Amino acid sequence: MLKLFITILFLSTFFWCAQAQNKLVRFDDQRITYAGRTVFKPNAAELSWPGASIKINFKGTGIGAVLKDQDTSNYYNVILDGKVIAKIHPDTSRKNYVLAENLPAGKHTLELFKRTEWDKGKTWFYGFMPIKTASPLPASKPQKRKIEFYGNSITCGYATEDKFGDSPTGYFENNYLSYAALTARHFNAQYSCIAKSGIGVLVSWFPLIMPEMYDRLDATDPTSKWDFSKYTPDLVAINLFQNDDWITQKPDHPEFKHRFGNTAPSAETIVLAYKNFVQNIRSKYPKAQIICTLGSMDATQKGSPWPGYVEKAVAEMNDEKIYTHFFPYKNTPGHPKVAEQQVMANDLIAYIDQKIKW
Repeated sequence: MLKLFITILFLSTFFWCAQAQNKLVRFDDQRITYAGRTVFKPNAAELSWPGASIKINFKGTGIGAVLKDQDTSNYYNVILDGKVIAKIHPDTSRKNYVLAENLPAGKHTLELFKRTEWDKGKTWFYGFMPIKTASPLPASKPQKRKIEFYGNSITCGYATEDKFGDSPTGYFENNYLSYAALTARHFNAQYSCIAKSGIGVLVSWFPLIMPEMYDRLDATDPTSKWDFSKYTPDLVAINLFQNDDWITQKPDHPEFKHRFGNTAPSAETIVLAYKNFVQNIRSKYPKAQIICTLGSMDATQKGSPWPGYVEKAVAEMNDEKIYTHFFPYKNTPGHPKVAEQQVMANDLIAYIDQKIKW
């Protein structure tokens, strides 16, 4: 009798697992939409860049996602029908996370949005798991406009939700509320974010600079190259130089010595490095409009030479589709918080409305 019970239990578990596996809407299903640079492995999509997202339309009352995280440092917004309803924190075991349930029957859209940057590790997405009788629907048509941002911690949304400090933990980072993501959503544009906290054009707080990272598919792998033909933005926004400002004033820092030896770079060297980087972007996107911006931390405070370096580089390029625009110095401690990110977004949106022709 016991053997019969065990056999029945085994068969029931087997058929339940088989049924669950059959219901999985695999990561490579055409009804799933991705935003941001995504590495596709044989059995999963690999997410790492800030602002990377996965979206599905479905009919029914609930849906989950099968995920596995590299080291549990990542956080994701769960966005249902355009509204953030939860924040999830995947762990290192592959499992199904219920994202939304007990919904009104009918059509819904579910998006997972990566709040954290690539130094928090990778997340593997295996597919969406419909709940009960839910079923996937065809993907929506992509937005016509496309924006791409290149930036540092400000663009990442580093510590933007830390009300009492400037914590580096992923819990407080939220790229969804960065000025970059806010601006993209305002214009109903597709969004790509190539950013890393601490990165610079000439020097970073670690041994990698933006000219060495901007063309990577996997930011941690120098041999992994992005195919720029896969995403051609109408508008590119660059917000870099804040970290260059700091580190070029620290001759004892290892990365100062690594990049410059014992002598800080001259103004001419700084301008040339920035110009070369922007020209690299231009070579990838010959028709894009490019905004070279800076701020809102102390690189744009009164007396700072860094906005001038940007202006000189842009002037030397003599390209009528490359603009400069600077965020006012926020004059508060730490990184921009939620309200300050919104101020930056409002400022950039107003500038785009004034200058950019879509």
